[in-house]
Amino acid sequence: MTIPTKTARYRIGITLGDINGVGPEVVMKALHDSRMLNLITPVVYGSARVLSFYKKMLGLDDFTYSQVKSPGQFTHKNVNVVNCWEEVIEINPGKPDAQAGKAALLSLKQAAADLKNGVIDALVTAPINKQVIHGTDFPFRGHTEFLASYFSISDYLMMMVSEQMRVGLVTEHIPLKEVPLLISRDRIQTRLLIMEQTLRREFGINKPRMAVLGLNPHAGDGGLLGAEDDQIIKTVVDELKNKGKLVFGPFPADGFFAAGQYKRYDGILAMYHDQGLIPFKVLSFENGVNFTAGLPVVRTSPDHGTAYSIAGKNQASEASMRQAIFTACDIVSTRRENAGQN
Repeated sequence: MTIPTKTARYRIGITLGDINGVGPEVVMKALHDSRMLNLITPVVYGSARVLSFYKKMLGLDDFTYSQVKSPGQFTHKNVNVVNCWEEVIEINPGKPDAQAGKAALLSLKQAAADLKNGVIDALVTAPINKQVIHGTDFPFRGHTEFLASYFSISDYLMMMVSEQMRVGLVTEHIPLKEVPLLISRDRIQTRLLIMEQTLRREFGINKPRMAVLGLNPHAGDGGLLGAEDDQIIKTVVDELKNKGKLVFGPFPADGFFAAGQYKRYDGILAMYHDQGLIPFKVLSFENGVNFTAGLPVVRTSPDHGTAYSIAGKNQASEASMRQAIFTACDIVSTRRENAGQN
């Protein structure tokens, strides 16, 4: 992915995420580059007070922004800030607490509402702490599940995308012991079809080649190490292949990445979180982006977490956040081109 050349100055909403994590830092650093303001109209959801706090802490003296007074009244070539809460919430870099979780949720809800109402063209979410944000108002395992529920989507796909690869997940944020229970023919087929549509619609690949990883070591080793690979995963692959889809596998995950086979495919479907994300982050940590496929809207995020250990220390890299913004622009542009809007 490269810097977009045709963004039509898209209105990109960006949440600050957990205000005690690296979210505010990577957002501010990404938007501090004047070239970014020539590409997009950034709309930051959070608090001007938070930006002022980190501006001083990080020494970003020339970082400027304006506060949005009326919904949708944004200033071009400037960072626009939507204040999502009025009360004073303490900022303690590196320390998770419930108030930071409350702030993150308020920012996310306001941004999601504006996204649904067309006030912004895409949403980029900074990392949250799932433990401090979780509760009756947020009974979800993360951004992906929240947004799927908010937009009433039952079938979606968490994808990690970079210049090196695109990885989708059959199961997302669940305990490892529950993974085999959710490996079904319908679930795998649904996610493969979402991946194919996404590779076509969002990434402009007319005939995408998709690889499917096995669940068990050695993809089951002919049934010796588990029946799921032959009886479930391979069955789906064969059915879709017979329908003209370029689907291959199941592949043993270790050899697939070690031998560089991932380079031959436009998309890779992993069975569970770490199976896909460990190799992805090893190969693409600086430029990796999380993209929620299957939504009627565009949402991306960096591929890292809150990183409390370095929060407020001016050590966080904004590379993944910058790439998440570029990716959001690219996807909005490709979608509109396909719909004849650009």
